[in-house]
Amino acid sequence: MLEYPSQSQDWTLDQKMTAAKAAGFDAFAFYTQDSSLPALSQKHGLQLLGYVASGKAHEFEKLLRANKDSGAHHINVQMADEDTLTPEALGLALRLIEEGRKLGVKPAIEVHRDTCTETPEKTYALADAYQKVTGELMPMTWDFSHLSVVKHLNPSNYIEKLIVRPDLIQRAQQFHLRPFNGHHAQIPVTDGKGNLTPEIQEWLPFAEALLKCWLEGNRNTDREIFVCPELGPVPGGYNLSLLPNSWEDAQVLRVELAKIWNRLLP
Repeated sequence: MLEYPSQSQDWTLDQKMTAAKAAGFDAFAFYTQDSSLPALSQKHGLQLLGYVASGKAHEFEKLLRANKDSGAHHINVQMADEDTLTPEALGLALRLIEEGRKLGVKPAIEVHRDTCTETPEKTYALADAYQKVTGELMPMTWDFSHLSVVKHLNPSNYIEKLIVRPDLIQRAQQFHLRPFNGHHAQIPVTDGKGNLTPEIQEWLPFAEALLKCWLEGNRNTDREIFVCPELGPVPGGYNLSLLPNSWEDAQVLRVELAKIWNRLLP
């Protein structure tokens, strides 16, 4: 919803939350701290998810606290950089999770390009090191679009190549379900005429397999799952100016994901 409907007429947070609630969303993810967020999220009945991007351990407490003060309990973290080696990343992860426990919030380390988790190998090496030290599974935010591009996948092996650690998937509570293929970290949901694109129809079986995997490990628990039908806008480069609008496509994707979820629940 960044710069929606246009850069010169960008909606206020109140307008954006109003639209999100009307479209059926349950939560709102925001990337900065704003003193108006707690009142706005309460007004619209939307849970708030936070965000941190840092590779500096001494910043974690301050950044997590700012998110907590804004009303966020679950906080997505893009941690460090692509050249951060596993031993350093492990120290950062341990500090991050510990600071979260002290504050009573739940940070989760995102799988993302240009961070310490930019490849499957680095992601699983960090998760395994964390588990070896703590005896616990590392809390993560999964965005498989980054791994798909890194590994140049095609629809025939999305599930085989990406759903390889059910334990870490089932431990997670945040998922950025950005639709992807092996060439593009983000593909359009609709064709501009309201029809689902062939590319999204090839991707939806992966989304179903992923949600099925999560449910198999959490069906009899009271744990929450937060699924963002994440579609970045033109500002920042995720969407292209000739493709359908990100916010409008995200609303369509939310419905498709809800159909899958409701089908899997019984």
